[in-house]
Amino acid sequence: MIRKDEKTAVIEANRTHETDTGSPEVQIAILTARIKELTEHLRVHIHDNHSRRGLYKMIGKRRKLLDYLMAKDIERYRAIIAKLGIRK
Repeated sequence: MIRKDEKTAVIEANRTHETDTGSPEVQIAILTARIKELTEHLRVHIHDNHSRRGLYKMIGKRRKLLDYLMAKDIERYRAIIAKLGIRK
């Protein structure tokens, strides 16, 4: 589970304006942080299939947000991909 201070730092780093907490960039960044944390958990607890299902759901949600952003504004999509290092 991502802590409040970590989540705040992610929001601060990815927001587009002063009060931005829900733009696609921020949502993608928060999901990416949660995915990384859960991936580390699953490296230790290999048989935790309940958490694995949650991980897959988060990956799917992030994929949908990225598809939306790509259709809406390709430059914002490329910027968030480069910033988070999602597509290698």
